[in-house]
Amino acid sequence: MDLGEHRVLFVAVTGILALLVASPVLSRLLVLPRTEFFTELWILGPNHTTEDYPFNISSNHDYSVFLGIGNHLGHCAYYVVEVKFRNQTQSAPNSFNRTPSSLPALYNITAFVADEGVWEMPLTFSLDYEYNETLLQYEFHSLTVNDVELNMKNYTVALDGNNNGFFGNLFFELWVYSETVGNFQYHERFLNLLLNMIH
Repeated sequence: MDLGEHRVLFVAVTGILALLVASPVLSRLLVLPRTEFFTELWILGPNHTTEDYPFNISSNHDYSVFLGIGNHLGHCAYYVVEVKFRNQTQSAPNSFNRTPSSLPALYNITAFVADEGVWEMPLTFSLDYEYNETLLQYEFHSLTVNDVELNMKNYTVALDGNNNGFFGNLFFELWVYSETVGNFQYHERFLNLLLNMIH
């Protein structure tokens, strides 16, 4: 090899090493455009894990979960989480049609979340209900969420003979404020807790 070939090899190796050393710095300087914009919505159990969710519940007992939102929309967002309750015959959110439940919200939780920010809050809830032996159903009086008592008159849960229980869904729909519309719009995200009412 002559001196010219060594010089080319030396320059090539030096260039490759320089790029390897500089790549962590370059990755911080080069900001690639975001292509995915979304919101995370989650519920964690009482131990702040994805286990031990309330299921078999009794009247007037407190149950705890954690509700969380992660904002990846590219801007600060104003959210409302509508808390609703349904029995097996009532309207649920529809993932296929991307529509919310037609049931009224019992409780609203609002949150401002910065872009790439996370918001989380503990929720304690209890249901006040009694069994009607004549109609063979549970009749609700109230839902209490974080010490706020909410009226649940006319809410009932009948026996689900297929699954041998009295099931209801406490569910959470995510809505986000749209500056274009000037109002909140359903954000196509919801979560639910399946609850089995027991004596």
